[in-house]
Amino acid sequence: MSIKEKSKQRCTWPGAGHQLMIEYHDKEWGVPVHDDSKLFEFLILEGAQAGLSWTTILNKRENYRQALHNFDAKKIARYNATDIARLLANPGIVRNRLKVAATIKNAQQFLLIQKKFGSFDAYVWQFVGGKPIKHAVKSSADVPVKTPESDALSRDLLKHGFKFVGSTICYAFMQAVGMVNDHEVACFRYAQIATGLRGIIKANERSRRYN
Repeated sequence: MSIKEKSKQRCTWPGAGHQLMIEYHDKEWGVPVHDDSKLFEFLILEGAQAGLSWTTILNKRENYRQALHNFDAKKIARYNATDIARLLANPGIVRNRLKVAATIKNAQQFLLIQKKFGSFDAYVWQFVGGKPIKHAVKSSADVPVKTPESDALSRDLLKHGFKFVGSTICYAFMQAVGMVNDHEVACFRYAQIATGLRGIIKANERSRRYN
């Protein structure tokens, strides 16, 4: 990391000595995601995190990609007893039988959601009215662990048969995929993401005027 990168003011949660966490914070966390495959990846990873730290999951992320066919929901939905045994024997992922079973179940329900709503993107973003919520927090201590929106998402996912989708997990998912911008206002990413969104909104407005 360059001196310039080190000097940037960030949210406090990545810490100063974990390069992978810093890169995740700087490049991914809070950026609006509308790609179904990426949304599915985060849904699975956030469920795997339950009871653990995000650092643990982030360190295992590449292992998960290899073990789960790069988070291909169609392939995961067809996993059988042999695949379950393979995953439970893999030290590179969280070897929890309930979480492994939930991964397969969630892949199956994910495909049903896509069929019902056209895309998982269309389904999940409806819970924030199609645009990110900005909380403008001053410190990580001000960041909620769940909100009425995450409560609603959790209830609906559970109703659709998903597992490991409690409100706290759902809120972490919402933060990760940019459904909410919870970067601290002094963090350099807060303004970057907000500015990027304004640019997208203006471009969409221009497109509608000329079409």
